[in-house]
Amino acid sequence: MTNLTHLTDPMRWHVGLVGYGEVGRILAEDLRAQGVAVSAYDLKLATDAGAPLRHHAAAHGVTLAGSHALLAARKDFIVSAVTASQTVAVAFACGPHIQRDAYFLDFNSASPGAKQRAAGLIDVEGGRYVEGAVMTSIPPYRIKVPLLLGGAFAAELSPLINALGFASTVASERLGVASATKMCRSVVVKGLEAMVIESFTTARHYGVEDALIASLQETFPGIDWEQQAAYFFQRVIAHGRRRSEEVREVAETVRDAGLAPWSAIGTVERQAWVADLADQGLFGPRGSPTFARSADWRTEADRILGHVERKD
Repeated sequence: MTNLTHLTDPMRWHVGLVGYGEVGRILAEDLRAQGVAVSAYDLKLATDAGAPLRHHAAAHGVTLAGSHALLAARKDFIVSAVTASQTVAVAFACGPHIQRDAYFLDFNSASPGAKQRAAGLIDVEGGRYVEGAVMTSIPPYRIKVPLLLGGAFAAELSPLINALGFASTVASERLGVASATKMCRSVVVKGLEAMVIESFTTARHYGVEDALIASLQETFPGIDWEQQAAYFFQRVIAHGRRRSEEVREVAETVRDAGLAPWSAIGTVERQAWVADLADQGLFGPRGSPTFARSADWRTEADRILGHVERKD
């Protein structure tokens, strides 16, 4: 029998967040603002890089757990919000400790196959696994980001988490449908990010960026290419590592459909390359006010070109 006596009253839930990066902290802030009890665990908490996470938790009243096991125990609702490559590993670590009938929302940008493997690890322990597919960037929407749910418990969970402020809809009771939708979208969106960085930086080298933007504006008049390029540069510089891991999952999704993931692999390489430059400090120290915050993409393109020229 379940020890959960208030599954149908989400305001009384104790929520566990696995992953306390940008996504986890946003969810924690919005849930705590409503008075919902929140605990969190992140591998970085045990390292020097965990100091900002600990400060954030203290400021927002979030309880920090010391392990996956402690995080999973006695929680009504667990959200896994980690890098795509850790999707199955988190389910493996949390599964044996999850409380029977607790909901487990897999927020990660992983392939349908990875979500199905993660579901097996939760379901066998009596948890209620639901796949989630985040359908656009989280920061502008925060907890209300458009979210597709999938799996046998998706229809059950959707109204409960929407009462907490989420904006979920049910894609299918079949696992993999929501994730496939997300992965196919990412072929385009993450690919466009990589293409814009490659195209605009190359145009900057040749001094033809104004002509390029004018041509794109004529062909796609609904897009402000100056603003869009600045946003793409910022997001990839700040989150290229996470994005490249997501696109590796995209490539697996394409392979499972029987196609060679040529576009996705190129996107992985460009996103990871920018992430490497960010790790080397090319765009300034992480956490500084100017890191990945330039309103003019040319500033970042010039840094990239300077790096390439120094290598030559």
